[in-house]
Amino acid sequence: MKQVKNILLMCVGVALTVSCNKQITDKQADPNNPTSVPPGLILGTVLMDMSGSGSQGSLGGVDSWDQVQDWNQYHCQNYNYYGNNIYSWANGSFDPYLVMKNVNQMEKEVTVRGGAAVNPYEALGRFIKAYYYYNLTSMFGDVPQTEALGTTTTPSYTPQEQVFEYILNQLDTANTDLATLIAANDNSLQSNQDIYFAGNLSAWQKTVNAFKLRVLIALSNQATDANLNVPTQFANIINNPTKYPLFGSQADDFEFTYNPGGSNTFSTYPFNPSNFGSIAGRFNMSYTYVNALTTISDPRVFMTCDPAWAVVNGDKNPCQYQYFVGASTGEAIGNMYANASAGLYSFIGRYRYYSNFTGDPDVLVGYKEMLFNIAEATERGWISGTAATWYQKGITESMSFYGIDVTQTSFTAHFLPPGANSVTQVQPYAFTFNWATYYAQPAVQLSANQATAIGQIVLQKYIACFENSGWEGYFNYRRTGVPAFQGGTGVGNNGVIPKRWAYPVSEQTQNATNWKAAVANQKFTADDLNQTMWLLQ
Repeated sequence: MKQVKNILLMCVGVALTVSCNKQITDKQADPNNPTSVPPGLILGTVLMDMSGSGSQGSLGGVDSWDQVQDWNQYHCQNYNYYGNNIYSWANGSFDPYLVMKNVNQMEKEVTVRGGAAVNPYEALGRFIKAYYYYNLTSMFGDVPQTEALGTTTTPSYTPQEQVFEYILNQLDTANTDLATLIAANDNSLQSNQDIYFAGNLSAWQKTVNAFKLRVLIALSNQATDANLNVPTQFANIINNPTKYPLFGSQADDFEFTYNPGGSNTFSTYPFNPSNFGSIAGRFNMSYTYVNALTTISDPRVFMTCDPAWAVVNGDKNPCQYQYFVGASTGEAIGNMYANASAGLYSFIGRYRYYSNFTGDPDVLVGYKEMLFNIAEATERGWISGTAATWYQKGITESMSFYGIDVTQTSFTAHFLPPGANSVTQVQPYAFTFNWATYYAQPAVQLSANQATAIGQIVLQKYIACFENSGWEGYFNYRRTGVPAFQGGTGVGNNGVIPKRWAYPVSEQTQNATNWKAAVANQKFTADDLNQTMWLLQ
């Protein structure tokens, strides 16, 4: 009997041990804290980050009417309590590396689930990393790349030339892999997490190649670099449309569409009827943008801006170019606020940008920009053809975006008249426009002089990229000097437009040896905003 009791006790002990072990295991595998995440969910988060609307990787604020578009000198902030126009770049951010580490995890999740080496997540991952590295190196100069996404907390900095070589290689491989997947009719990409193309790999392939054209144009100052072969790479894309498909219209744009009431109920346009009364007076138009339009009698100014009503001074026809005035980004902010409040500056177009919750899409990489990039490459002699054809197409496509059909002559603008305080009170104003007359202007018609022609192309691209395309307004100004950005007290940095961001202050303490080496290797006299990176030499 005692033996039986002992056996029973042993069995109970084993059962208790097993039960206890099960409880410990259950606690270790917390269902509320998963150790594995489906790759589609990671992709959805990463793609939202790319839009500038996510929790990280916004590159300083690239969505419409955010800080980057201020630094692109499209608009100004005039109320210091809420923001200003200072190029406050003394402490840059490396948070895009967090996004790219998520991309690595996304790729790993496909592999551990038995996915093939070539798969949609891997192909898009290459594009996403190329996109972020392009922006990071363009902002800072040399950046961590070869060691950046591994386990080390003190990665070395990779020379900018090598970073660009990596970017171009990633884009080329992404194109090749997407072509393979498309040919195999691969549909494994989780379409409901793809906020841009709903899993359409052909659309992604066009985006990859259009973006590569952007990167190559950005390298124009280093076009003779033997390692990069910039003109040859550009020509390879243009001359092989089957291998390198490109955008065919604005419908192909890589863009973030605001979707209030849809699957992303929080995704409302930054300016809308609900905040018009509280913020509309804090933003006015920039001289750089407005002047680019008014000096060439360009009707797009009627679609994006309201007139400066004090300048209109009661004229019944406000659709006249002299009535549209932007503030210098370099103006002292107190003066700017006073002048804007007095009606001496144009405000952001009330009808287009405040009358609904959808607004314009944020174009990250677009057809219009691509046309101008091809025009510039043609003008530089990288590819054969007629630059004017691409240039004119870029202009007319941009005008069509704003509802200006160049085959017509009669149009309607909508402005909020003085004294009105609701976007429901906008009024229509008729104007006429003739494309032939417009293009015949010496400042518009593409010049026979190469330097002048490139300046015209870049200026029209700047206009077409209004409030979109991330940093391209500033990057192209920095590369070419077009358009002339406004300096002064309001921009900080002793009134000078910076050439770069300073590295994150945290690098000085957490990665000091590599940070110092990066500054020295680039022959910078200091890690400040005024040094000239390899890209600009």
